[in-house]
Amino acid sequence: MNLFDQFGQKMIHLPLEDAEITYYPSFIPADEAINYFEQLFRDTPWQQDDIRVFGKVYAQPRLTALYGEEGKSYSYSGFQMNPLTFTPLLLELKEKIEAVSHVNFTTVLLNLYRNGMDSNGWHSDDEKELGRNPIIASLSFGVTRRFHLRHRNDKSKKFSIDLEHGSLLIMKGETQHNWHHQLPKSRRIQDPRINLTFRIVKS
Repeated sequence: MNLFDQFGQKMIHLPLEDAEITYYPSFIPADEAINYFEQLFRDTPWQQDDIRVFGKVYAQPRLTALYGEEGKSYSYSGFQMNPLTFTPLLLELKEKIEAVSHVNFTTVLLNLYRNGMDSNGWHSDDEKELGRNPIIASLSFGVTRRFHLRHRNDKSKKFSIDLEHGSLLIMKGETQHNWHHQLPKSRRIQDPRINLTFRIVKS
């Protein structure tokens, strides 16, 4: 269902049971989004870390960086990241998202998908540091990538959506308990995408 929030932003509530997901297709205007992408691509100290999956260690198929409040470290897949201090640009984006989400985020995880061979497999953002019903605000810049969701208990329930340049996807409530999500590989995609996932780390 398409609606508009109090700021006139177009918002779409995804028709998924056991989930609360809202999509803003044009959250950041295209010209501004290009500037944000270029600055983030150029100025972020991207790194490729190893993660542990089913007991084996792999290099992540993407580059990452973590920013946040002091002491708000974040762990996933057997790997712990310690945050860098928020930059003015990230604080600016955080403020924009907080205006529509009505929460105060402590941390942002940045992912750089260099091309379609970079990916993120099936998972839920349900780490203990995020609390019982975490809210995740996912902001996208760059090439459009297809985002897949699959119910954790009934894998026949699936949904996918294109995350466009300048778009915002907010997941909250029991979404992370009931749904997995992924960003699969795509050989046809040659261009990069930057994804910022704002979250509240409680540790």
